[in-house]
Amino acid sequence: MDTFELISKLTAVFGPSGQEKGIAQVISDLARPFADEITTDPLGNLIVRKKGSGPKLMLAAHMDSIGLVVTYFEEDGTLRFGKIGGVNAKDIRNAPIRFENGSLGTVKIHGKAEEEKLTLDDLYLDIGAASREEAQRMVRLGDTAVYATTAGRAGNRVISPYLDNRVSCTVLLKVLEKLKKSEYDLYLVFTVQEELGLRGAKTAAYGIDPDLAIAVDVTGAYDYPGAPKTGSAVLGGGAAIKVMDTSVICHPEMVKQLAALAQEKGIHAQQDVLTRGGTDAGAIYQSREGVVTGGISIPCRYSHTPTSIVDLGDVEACIELVAAFIETK
Repeated sequence: MDTFELISKLTAVFGPSGQEKGIAQVISDLARPFADEITTDPLGNLIVRKKGSGPKLMLAAHMDSIGLVVTYFEEDGTLRFGKIGGVNAKDIRNAPIRFENGSLGTVKIHGKAEEEKLTLDDLYLDIGAASREEAQRMVRLGDTAVYATTAGRAGNRVISPYLDNRVSCTVLLKVLEKLKKSEYDLYLVFTVQEELGLRGAKTAAYGIDPDLAIAVDVTGAYDYPGAPKTGSAVLGGGAAIKVMDTSVICHPEMVKQLAALAQEKGIHAQQDVLTRGGTDAGAIYQSREGVVTGGISIPCRYSHTPTSIVDLGDVEACIELVAAFIETK
């Protein structure tokens, strides 16, 4: 399937942090024809291996998403909720949501809360229940919900929930599909619980003990009206070669090598300097005695909202750059 179809397929799968089994199964099925070995570690990381005689190279893309979790049933049938990962109250007002069992709902503001001071305590979920008892028949305490929006295309741009980070899972799957030859002992790791603090990457890196690693994730594209100037990447600027974010300062040799490779191969690329957010690189590079780690990111507007946006040209550039790096060995 083409890149947009694959993004659409992956973003539609339920898989908030801690409940990645469904998305792991989908990715495993897609990767199996091209893999030498597929395993799952105790935390749930999906590890797809292409065996080689050279150094161990770990490519990481997290497959979990942010979500909402039911914490309380009101008498009138509405639900109070907490967050799984980086959920901002202003970003989810009026968002349609869905539970794993198929129950639907929407996020609403309680009473006359001030929008400028909005917190999650000012919001509730309406799932159409008329009473607490009816709501408890529809969902359970501790059930999680995700955005119910779907992927769409506007020219060369994709508008979708959970591009963070299913778009990078797409990148790794496309790389696996097109990979021809490499001496690297290659581990493509689809990590869990990144949104809760890079948890899966920490255990996966420890278990694999790679010589080199690249984290593939989205990065903030703050190129829209009124955006905070907290990142350097722009939509349409190509693959974003990470220099730093709040979780990592990438190894200078990795930054240099990726930039030189992009120039040599004619791959559209830009530098990624981010003063907000982090990626799995932040856990990997500190594993054991340290791992030489870099990052390749897809610029993304409005991440963690129901309608984030990426450019397909940037996605293809990331696929090309990751594949080119693997094929250098």
